[in-house]
Amino acid sequence: MKRRNFVISTLSPLALSACGGGGGDGPTFPPFPVPPPAPAPEPPPSTEMLARKAMRRAAGFMDETVSYRGGYVWAYMPDFSTLWGEMEARRTMCWIQPPGTPTAGHCMLDAYHATGDELFYNAAERTGLALIEAQHPSGGWNYIHDFAGETSLRDWYATVGANGWRLEEFQHYYGNATFDDAGTAVSSQFMLRMYLEKKDPRFLAALQKAIGFVTQAQFVGGVAEGGWPQRYPPSPDAISSMPLPNPQQLPAGATAGMEDGDYTRHVTFNDDVAGENIKFLLMCVVALGDQSLVPYITRAMDCLRRMQQPGPQAGWGLQHLATDQNGRLAGEPAGARSYEPRSLATHTTQTNVQQLFNYFRLTGDRGFLARVPEALDWLDSCKLTDTMIAENPLLKGRTHPTFVELGTNQPRFVHRYGSNIHNGAYYFDHDHRNTPSHYSAGRNIDIAGMRQTYAQLNGMTDTAIQQMVAASPLRHGEQRPLPKYFSLREVDFADLFADRVMTSPVVSATDAVAVMDKLDPKGYWLAPLSAVTNPYKGDGPTTPYTGDAYRSKHVGDVFDTSPYDPADPPFIEPYVKKEQPQGITVASFVSNMGKLIAFTAPVV
Repeated sequence: MKRRNFVISTLSPLALSACGGGGGDGPTFPPFPVPPPAPAPEPPPSTEMLARKAMRRAAGFMDETVSYRGGYVWAYMPDFSTLWGEMEARRTMCWIQPPGTPTAGHCMLDAYHATGDELFYNAAERTGLALIEAQHPSGGWNYIHDFAGETSLRDWYATVGANGWRLEEFQHYYGNATFDDAGTAVSSQFMLRMYLEKKDPRFLAALQKAIGFVTQAQFVGGVAEGGWPQRYPPSPDAISSMPLPNPQQLPAGATAGMEDGDYTRHVTFNDDVAGENIKFLLMCVVALGDQSLVPYITRAMDCLRRMQQPGPQAGWGLQHLATDQNGRLAGEPAGARSYEPRSLATHTTQTNVQQLFNYFRLTGDRGFLARVPEALDWLDSCKLTDTMIAENPLLKGRTHPTFVELGTNQPRFVHRYGSNIHNGAYYFDHDHRNTPSHYSAGRNIDIAGMRQTYAQLNGMTDTAIQQMVAASPLRHGEQRPLPKYFSLREVDFADLFADRVMTSPVVSATDAVAVMDKLDPKGYWLAPLSAVTNPYKGDGPTTPYTGDAYRSKHVGDVFDTSPYDPADPPFIEPYVKKEQPQGITVASFVSNMGKLIAFTAPVV
């Protein structure tokens, strides 16, 4: 058919009549069929579908654009001009400390559990491989890894790290791994989960190394039996003292320095090192059925109980001596960094009492409860006074001093003089005023809550204890899955019991929509950055600074590379109070993804 005839044949009879083609003896045309009704419009996508799309967009952006080879730091300017972990970082770095690389990895794996979408598994896998590359040969992890190599990492420590006045753990490169800040614990948990997911042998090898690190680092023999050091393996280049520039500025009667030398070899309770390691080993017992790890767990629990000091000061310190040292006995509280004096620590005591509750629930052994009242009585004896709270704004809302002196039971308060690491130093005395803001001089201790928990546990009948222990991961004996999600909230001891289900938070459709509305079209959420830094510009001056502009702030002069809140800088030029900038953070990504995960696939 010619094109014109084709066009005509598509005209209606009315149009043909108007053209002279509808009458006479001309050709007739069959009636046109009635066109089918238009399909009904597709329903709008459900909120759940939109949430999944938002999760894909956000995870894709983090994996492909934000991460470096699957590794993450903590925070990024949107143009990636500056990025931070606990300090300013380089683009080739990943941060192991939460909320860094393993935190992001757990979130990606949780998203995979919620959706079954391989995009999320691939992102988790990439992060897992980054952690394998960052894993120390001993099996643990350092705070940081630099994909550019050890020379680059050492240079960072010698420049940026060395000038962070308040961050002594970054002022020296140890070359080993650490239990501090749960970096190794969270990374080890992630290796366990990645192996369990698809039985990938790459993750099994890394997991076995991590288990070996935890078990081999545990002290054997003596009072320290079952405890863990802060770092491992021991470093021959470890720092055992701090410089004291301009000592004439040290007040009379004050004490300065690291009172017990290299703190990385002491039995460590700071940041709940023992609790984190025990929890990881319990996860391996539950998920792998590896009963060979149980003795390491029981030794660790016994160590914590053994390290409780005799009454009336029946508490714990941040660290305790692992061996006899300078006339002091193994097991006695030890000093650590130059702003962590030899003392008892009220917040560590609270944490350890709560761990004793956990150990009783795990074992049914009433011995773990036996000395809890002594610890609580001691905490009752060393509260802050009303005068202390009134005269130090940083103590508002706190009940106890952080550090309590051995013997006298008086608070020990930390201070500093100078303006940077090269002309200033930390010291401690009994003056409750003018304490640093970055290391709280006071803690909020819930003695009443702990007494209530103690009464509940101590009042359990033998039958109730037997029923409780029957579900304990130490006693149940059957290999079981771990909780479905790890990034929505911290997995605790109770979540590992056989009769427990770790539920997810309730997130409404309205809440999910609010999260999606804040997602940038490129795929990221912005959040205020509460910490910025001075760029490294060389070592600071050694000449004395006798002012007080920096004594209670997070940062010193412009040579100090320590992070600080731009909304609360020192009150001295060139610092100017500024609004917190907006940036991309792993913490906000995990928080927002967690809400969408809980909305799309809740555990009830």
